[in-house]
Amino acid sequence: MTRRETREHIFLMLFRKDFHEVNELDEQIELYISELEKPTIEEYSYLTSRFQAVVSKLEEIDAILSEASSGWKLNRMSKVDLTILRLAVYELRFDDDIPGKVAINEAVEIAKKFGGDESPSFINGVLAKLA
Repeated sequence: MTRRETREHIFLMLFRKDFHEVNELDEQIELYISELEKPTIEEYSYLTSRFQAVVSKLEEIDAILSEASSGWKLNRMSKVDLTILRLAVYELRFDDDIPGKVAINEAVEIAKKFGGDESPSFINGVLAKLA
């Protein structure tokens, strides 16, 4: 599994989170991962630990996003854009292994694939304020 594929899977897992109760998260993540083509033990471990790491920082991430996205309340953003931004902010602020430019570029690429027509430029604009 490539880094981009891994990042997309984490994005999709985070996206699912917003549609389920907290007590359903573990089951939903297990269900999602079980649908993948035989992830290795390392891939499984990385996906679940990265997902949990982002979720554990959501309050801080949302506070950062609220400041950076002036004029936009988080509850008014599309769920796709918000999820992409959350993952990217985690990578920018809490993951020293991923260079900022890479985190932003990957977020824009995910936005091109999963977001609306305006998503890539919106994502890029918000993240540029944080870089």
